[in-house]
Amino acid sequence: MVSPQATLIDPFGRSINYLRLSVTDRCNLRCTYCMAEEMTFLPKQQILSLEELRDAATAFVELGVRKIRLTGGEPLIRRDILKLVSSLAALPGLDELTMTTNGVLLPTMAQPLKEAGIARLNISIDSLKADRFKQLTRVGELDQVLQGVRAAKAAGFAKIKLNAVILAGFNDDEVLDLTRFAVDNGLDISFIEEMPLGEISSHRRHDTQITSGHIREQLAAEYQLLDSTETTGGPSRYVQVANSDSKIGFISPISNNFCDSCNRVRMTAEGRLLLCLGNEHSLDLREILRTWPGDSERLKRHIIQAIGDKPERHYFDPEQVDIVRFMNMTGG
Repeated sequence: MVSPQATLIDPFGRSINYLRLSVTDRCNLRCTYCMAEEMTFLPKQQILSLEELRDAATAFVELGVRKIRLTGGEPLIRRDILKLVSSLAALPGLDELTMTTNGVLLPTMAQPLKEAGIARLNISIDSLKADRFKQLTRVGELDQVLQGVRAAKAAGFAKIKLNAVILAGFNDDEVLDLTRFAVDNGLDISFIEEMPLGEISSHRRHDTQITSGHIREQLAAEYQLLDSTETTGGPSRYVQVANSDSKIGFISPISNNFCDSCNRVRMTAEGRLLLCLGNEHSLDLREILRTWPGDSERLKRHIIQAIGDKPERHYFDPEQVDIVRFMNMTGG
């Protein structure tokens, strides 16, 4: 029997207390850096049921996970997502339940999500220009996302953060505009370096790489940035905008490896436990959940064993794609 005091410690002494839980690989957008234009999604029977997702999450919380972020694909297109949110929010020992969304469905979903137990939201938005937003997302309407941001603010979430993937030659000229939008609306924002996950045809990732350092230089020309030790448990390294409640985060998987403080694992919608974003080490939790349904002790033993294989770091190279899975399949 797994000890009630058991926690997840990897071979490098890092405590794993944060789970990113993908509820679907499907999305209502087709962002160029995230997936191919013509995607083949998983058959429904390969996706974990809501009950299987809950059982897996329960095992992680009983092993010391204190924060769960729901991701996709786009999590809000998962049928009965509010039922899952409510069941996870009620888990004893879970400190925070959050979600990353593209915001398209927030105009009607923001308030129900807040009432069901989501504490904070991350909303992805890579451009404030309608034509460019559609180009980057292939099908998206910017106004729907802006309405979603307003709905999230009206719902009163504890914190709302915008996420922007910055691509040189595509939207790097909007860094200041996106920051002004965040600051003017009392939001935080994180700028993310593009990660080489999955083969894409829209652009060469080496050509679109832009570092967090370069983005910070742009911002420092207009804002006084105060270094901050604050963290939300994820990979963002934050600065505070002087005379503002807003923070700016930098997620730098290429230029400033953040693996030494990694406290996270991911579970895909098909039940693969990914131990590192940039490695293929994984455990098939779906097989365990379906072969021995309800056997939480067995599930926890396998999770503990898997954490022993968590690698020290990733090695991303924009010149080549070593990880064939797309970001929508990885989980946020």
